This record gives sequence, C-alpha cells and structure tokens, in this order.
Amino acid sequence: MTIKVNKFKCGYCGACVGVCPAGALELVETWIEVDDNCTSCGICAKICPLGAIEVSR
Repeated sequence: MTIKVNKFKCGYCGACVGVCPAGALELVETWIEVDDNCTSCGICAKICPLGAIEVSR
C-alpha cells in the first residue's frame, strides 16, 4: 500500500502531519512529503478535511 497526496486538492493545512504515528509526513513549502517510514495506516487520509490523501493498495 502507498499514500498519495493530490497536490491540487491539498490545502497544506498540516493536519495529516500532526496525526501520523510514524512521523512520515512533512509539510515542505507547498507540498506534503511522504518518507519511507510510512506504514500506510491511512490515519492521514481519514483526517484530511479536503480528501486530498488516498491509500492505494
């Protein structure tokens, strides 16, 4: 599974960064960066108010 951030939907609020238990998300200028620590748990996708994060299998 992988996490994909739709940069056109993302409002860069950082809500996903704060809830990631693995610390795998980082707000960098005008995008969300997902690093190798991501476990694809999907918490970020559930918390995103704009639906910009998808967990694909």
